[in-house]
Amino acid sequence: MRHTLKAAFVFSLTILPCLYPGAATAAEAAKDYPTKPIRFVLAQTAGSSIDTMSRVIATKLGELLGEQLVVDNRTGAGGTIGGAIVAHSEPDGYTLLASATASQVIGPQIYKKVTTYDPFKDFTPISLFALTQNVLIVNPKAPFKSVKEVIAYAKANPGKINWANAGTGFQSHLAGVLFTHVAKIDVLHVPYKGAGPMVAGVISGESDITIGPAPAWMVHVQAGRARALAMGGEKRSVLWPDLPTIIESGLPGYVSNGWAGLAAPRGTPKAILNKLHATLVKAVNDPATGEALKRVGAEPLTSTPAEFAALIAKDWKSFGEAIRIANLKVD
Repeated sequence: MRHTLKAAFVFSLTILPCLYPGAATAAEAAKDYPTKPIRFVLAQTAGSSIDTMSRVIATKLGELLGEQLVVDNRTGAGGTIGGAIVAHSEPDGYTLLASATASQVIGPQIYKKVTTYDPFKDFTPISLFALTQNVLIVNPKAPFKSVKEVIAYAKANPGKINWANAGTGFQSHLAGVLFTHVAKIDVLHVPYKGAGPMVAGVISGESDITIGPAPAWMVHVQAGRARALAMGGEKRSVLWPDLPTIIESGLPGYVSNGWAGLAAPRGTPKAILNKLHATLVKAVNDPATGEALKRVGAEPLTSTPAEFAALIAKDWKSFGEAIRIANLKVD
């Protein structure tokens, strides 16, 4: 019997890895991972809120993993170009996506004909690393100082409020479309060519109001160049605890958040995904990293892969509704 057990043990150590090399290779790869720089694809422009947050995370994550995360901004087609690069990359843990609403939720629903990946099947969500509540912003000279006043003014003056956004199909556009739809008001949606021009338009008074990611507005509100009325989250922001939510302010049912997370191509070895998840959670919970995220208007937040996947599915529906209302189509 002893000889039989010994032979079986030797067989398992020497013969099985030859018959099933994939298992052994995956385990070895995960143990040593990473052994070279990791490509960190961002589907948004340099200087955008997701870019700023992702670079904070990339620096700390690279430090903890012992290899640099090389940020690669690949923009276009509503974030689907960057998404496609990662979706079609080798699933070895060396190409990752700074997952956000643009590449995972909005872009694929608008740019259907040019989207070459399935946002649900072609990625494995790893974890969130930040939440960016949308904030309702007005020019300081605008004739309204609360959500109720905005709605009342818009109903008394249909079509006269210039409602700015960073461009048709952007998060700020769809968040505004949802707001005006839920509030049943008529405004003029004004698309700008990016977040920078939009911010300048509201600050100058060319446009009256907008709603968009808090990171783009924090410094301007603090400087008095813009006025924040309410936050779009389900609960108050830890960054602006004195600012009420839009729900609290008289518009029940309105929720509009942005988020950022880490995703990998489908098929990435489980052991590598687990290592990335554990390291990302450690990075986000690092006090210095958390404070750096807060300084740019982001709330540090981690999740399980399942929780992240559920959030993507939830936002797919809500932003999909805004896309339908706005009748956005790209041929």
